[in-house]
Amino acid sequence: MNQKVLAKYDLMTVGEMPGVTIEQAKRYAGEDTHELNMVFQFEHVEIGNGPHGKWTTQRYSMPELRAVMSKWQTALEGSAWNSLFWGNHDQPRCVSRFGFDRPEYRALSAKMLAACLYFMKGTPYIYQGDELGMTNNGGFRQLSDYRDLESINWFHAYTRAGLTTEAEMFAALGARSRDHARTPMQWDASPNAGFTTGEPWIMVNPNYTQINAAQQVNDPDSVFCFYQQLLRLRKQHDVFLYGTYELMLPDSEAIWAYRRTLGGARHRSIAILPRRACRVKRRVRGFSCVTTTPCRRKFSAPVNVGCIWIPKGLLRS
Repeated sequence: MNQKVLAKYDLMTVGEMPGVTIEQAKRYAGEDTHELNMVFQFEHVEIGNGPHGKWTTQRYSMPELRAVMSKWQTALEGSAWNSLFWGNHDQPRCVSRFGFDRPEYRALSAKMLAACLYFMKGTPYIYQGDELGMTNNGGFRQLSDYRDLESINWFHAYTRAGLTTEAEMFAALGARSRDHARTPMQWDASPNAGFTTGEPWIMVNPNYTQINAAQQVNDPDSVFCFYQQLLRLRKQHDVFLYGTYELMLPDSEAIWAYRRTLGGARHRSIAILPRRACRVKRRVRGFSCVTTTPCRRKFSAPVNVGCIWIPKGLLRS
C-alpha cells in the first residue's frame, strides 16, 4: 500500500491499532519499514477496566498508567514513533477519566495531564475540547440522552441479563461512554455553546457557560493558553521532540517524573505530584510549579489532580 499509494504523496499516515504489540508497532511504523509513520495504540486507555470491560466506575492505577506509557516510550526508542493522546471520539473526556473534573480542580487537572503527555516523545494529538478542559456531560441523566449504540446496547444487555443493576450501568455510562467526547464543541456562552442555532444532535454539556473557548483564549491562566505554551516549548526545544525518555522514581506510588535527554541538553521535564507528595514536599530544587495557587499554600486535593513541576524559567523561554 505504501509503495502503490502512500509514497506518491507528501502526507503523514497513522494506523489505528487496538491490541497492537510493541513488535507489531515496529513492523507497521518502524523507521526503516516504510509502511506507516506511526500507530495509535490503546493499551493505556484500557487500564482500569472491570469484570464487564470498560463498563465500570473503577479508577485506574497511576503506577500502572505510568508503566504502560513509559514502556511505549522506551521500547520504540530509535525504531518507531509514538502517538501521544489521552482521548478521542471513542473515549470519555480525558480530564474526567484520568484527572479530576470537579470545578475547583478541573483546570489544574487538565494542565497536569497536558504537561505530562506533551513533554513525552511522539506526535501529540489534541482531541477537540481537550485544550479547554471539557468534561464528561453531567447532563446525561437517562438512557434517552445517549446516542451511542454501543452504550445503549450494552446497557440493555447487562441489565436484562442481571449482570448489573440499572443504577450501576448508568454510573458506568456516566464515566465511560464515548458520547461524552461527542457533545458539541463549546465555543462560547450563547445558546447551544455557539455550536449551532438549530437543534444539536446530542445534548450540549450544561457547563458550557463556564467552560468555553471565548472565555479562555485571552486568559493567560486558562487551560487553552497553557496548551499554547506547551506546544511553543516543543517547537523551541529539540529535546522535547527527539530526546530520549528516562523514567525517574519508578517505584513511587505518588510521583510520575521523567527525564528527556538530547546530546548535551537534559531536562528533568516533569514531576506530577498528587496529594500526598504535594503535602510532603511543596518545593523541588531547581524547579518551578507551573500550576496556579495550590502549590503556594496548604493544599488538599484528590490524588488525580496533581501539580506540575518543570525546570525554572522554561515557560518563559
